[in-house]
Amino acid sequence: MSRYYYDLHIHSCLSPCADDDMTPANIAGMASLKGLTLLALTDHNSCRNCPAFFEACKAFGIVPVPGMELTTAEDIHLVVLFPTLEQAMEFDREIHGHILPIRNRPDIFGNQRIVDSDDNLLEEEDLLLINATDLDVDSAIALVRRYGGALYPAHIDRPSNGMIAILGTVPAEYGFSCVEFNDISHRDAILAEHGLQRCKTLCSSDAHDLGRINEAEHFIELEDEPYSSALVRRRLIEHLTL
Repeated sequence: MSRYYYDLHIHSCLSPCADDDMTPANIAGMASLKGLTLLALTDHNSCRNCPAFFEACKAFGIVPVPGMELTTAEDIHLVVLFPTLEQAMEFDREIHGHILPIRNRPDIFGNQRIVDSDDNLLEEEDLLLINATDLDVDSAIALVRRYGGALYPAHIDRPSNGMIAILGTVPAEYGFSCVEFNDISHRDAILAEHGLQRCKTLCSSDAHDLGRINEAEHFIELEDEPYSSALVRRRLIEHLTL
């Protein structure tokens, strides 16, 4: 077993609410300075900066995990992670058809930049990514599992877009085995109040700027022998779904 210091909820310059300097290269560089070894990119309803993110993380010796922060029709945020880049990009193409056909207004919402690993602009995403999709929670769960990913409710301790804030709880029938906190100090009280002691917990930053990326405080222990980044990702997905 090896210990991996993680941040599994980070937004790049593709998310309109994130700083433009949240490029994959800058994210990987800052994470390396902070001592992180396992990192996920989770832009709003898109994985299109994940290819550049993979290249950037490998340059710093960080295990990259492709993903997105999916917004359901109920306006609930779910973190979605995949064991391979190929699965993530297939899922991305599927999700693109579930995004509302509303164009982004960069002057109002911010830029949605798709870049390469050297920060070169490739294109701008036209559809506004921060809207809810047309997928309800049940449909989102089924779709993620069909593509081989793991998913769990994001920042359940926050008053906006968290499952508890919107539904009042994390319904047992959804079958989540993990929940995410933004502030770990609230964990025990919230788990007890909502009967979630059975769930694994993560504490990720939901960073929209470089300074908010996690310090090397929170870790996951994963079996990674014989070592490969692909095995680490696979073990992580197993950890989050079992």
